[in-house]
Amino acid sequence: MKTDPSPEHAWLKRFEGVWAFTSRCPMGPEGEVAESQGEERVRMLGDLWLIGEAAGPMPDDGAICHSVMTIGYDPAKERFVGTWVGSPMTSMFVYEGTLDTTSNTLTLSTTGPDMMDPSKTAQYQDVVVWLDDNTRELRSRIQGADGGWTEIMSARYTRQG
Repeated sequence: MKTDPSPEHAWLKRFEGVWAFTSRCPMGPEGEVAESQGEERVRMLGDLWLIGEAAGPMPDDGAICHSVMTIGYDPAKERFVGTWVGSPMTSMFVYEGTLDTTSNTLTLSTTGPDMMDPSKTAQYQDVVVWLDDNTRELRSRIQGADGGWTEIMSARYTRQG
């Protein structure tokens, strides 16, 4: 079965390349922020899927975290779909999301273990905002019991090649 790429699939190609990133994570009640740098390599799998492989130090202990992200577009659902896995976790995050073309913002929603109580699940979002063709930001957030969102990580990606 062959699927012709849609405009949404073509939009994903903008992720292709090598990216340097700086991430920031709030680490404590005093407002401390841990900052680290890493690299992401993104390639297309055919015309329909992107695969991003990243590596960078964890904010708490400096151990290197390796992660793999996939994103595609499902025309039947009219949604972007994908996954994220990271070397320090046993959970796979399964994405579903939407694109706001006017603000160049891709919002990917997922469910995963609650950071405060891993026996429970929580709602997360990864929000990717394109600032220009060579710069994008990622903001990861968790939804609280009150329905509000709290940012747990942000990163700025700069194209290297």
